[in-house]
Amino acid sequence: MNQPFYTGKGIGVAILDTGIYQHIDFDSRICAFVDFISNKKMAYDDNGHGTCVAGILAGSGAASMGKYKGAAPGCHLAVLKVLDRFGNGNKEDVLKAFDWILCNRQRYNIRIVNISVGTTYRTRSEQDVLVKGVEKLWDEGLVVVAAAGNQGPDPGSVTAPGCSKKIITVGSSDMLSGKRAVSGRGPTFECVCKPDLVVPGKNIMACSPGAGNLYSMKSGTSMSTPLVSGTIALALEKDPLLTNLEIKMMLRESTEDMGLPRNQQGWGKFNCQKFLAL
Repeated sequence: MNQPFYTGKGIGVAILDTGIYQHIDFDSRICAFVDFISNKKMAYDDNGHGTCVAGILAGSGAASMGKYKGAAPGCHLAVLKVLDRFGNGNKEDVLKAFDWILCNRQRYNIRIVNISVGTTYRTRSEQDVLVKGVEKLWDEGLVVVAAAGNQGPDPGSVTAPGCSKKIITVGSSDMLSGKRAVSGRGPTFECVCKPDLVVPGKNIMACSPGAGNLYSMKSGTSMSTPLVSGTIALALEKDPLLTNLEIKMMLRESTEDMGLPRNQQGWGKFNCQKFLAL
């Protein structure tokens, strides 16, 4: 999955999630941890979701002899805990996390924001606050990657902030049809086709909290999203001058048509090697 000479070294990725366990696979690459739920100083994850996402994105595979290595095992992580142990949170904390990123992006060289969380909405106004928040990050030059959510397969089921027309929205290529067709899809309120692209998200093995530096298996668009974020980190190490818009266009050119509707598969299934070759 990874190119031999690029690991994402020097590239900072902000992860908004349930936190992170200091798994051996992250060695000393957790550069910042901010707890918007309980204001604790030491990194922790009382749910497990955030640690899994971080493992898919940046795990070194040290505890598995390289078997469960993440996409960018050299990048560093700024982890913002905006969800509690039940996976619940509020938009106020998410917006505070967005502000923190803008204030600290240069200090930690944050180039990518991974949001493997989303919320359903009943009206346009309910989604607007989160969408405006991620679009502010995007307009400031950050590459924002968000999950399409697991509320599918009905049309209009992509969650916020993944419904933003600007940011990169990721669905699960192996959860688009059949009994596990939960990957969120468009169109959005603005009649924008979403997701932008899809990658596998079912039964992904990655880092798990707890003594022993274990791994566990999870499924969903949350697991698909960090694979894309991690691969983008590799591209930014290769060419630090790439803009978020250029990254998005490169992603479009590196997908393979699955023969499904645009609002189901996006541009198609992501091909990591093709993307890095661009």
